Amino acid sequence: MTTAIEKLRQYGYELPAAKAPVASYVPVTRSGNLLYISGQISTGENGVVTGRLGETMNVVQGGNAAELAALNVLAQIVHNGGVDLDAIKRVLKVTVFVASTPDFTEHHLVANGGSNLIVGVLGDKGKHARAAIGVAALPLGAAVEIEAIVEI
Repeated sequence: MTTAIEKLRQYGYELPAAKAPVASYVPVTRSGNLLYISGQISTGENGVVTGRLGETMNVVQGGNAAELAALNVLAQIVHNGGVDLDAIKRVLKVTVFVASTPDFTEHHLVANGGSNLIVGVLGDKGKHARAAIGVAALPLGAAVEIEAIVEI
């Protein structure tokens, strides 16, 4: 049986270190068997992926940024939630915030980048309810931010 970490490697990723909060909040809270993961921005090896969809980024670039934000959600689950990815019972809800121009309408396609990574790594237990929301700006100029609720 292939583990979630092995599936993550098939995407070309290693699980990164969890990003430290940039303001006054904690990255993960737990209530019973639920983990609430604070918004994780599109940060990769080269820093924050910045830009606005419909202005400086296209849907493919936005989807790649969403994939990085989802990768950071998974890192928070492991490093600050104290849960092995294979021990996740189900990803319940994912909210994707997309920095975009007022006339951009393909937030759902950008969000697929994050959703596809989560489902690809976790299989059926990664299938989730989702909202994709366009916003004027995100912290540090990030293109995408993702928060999640996970059952363990």
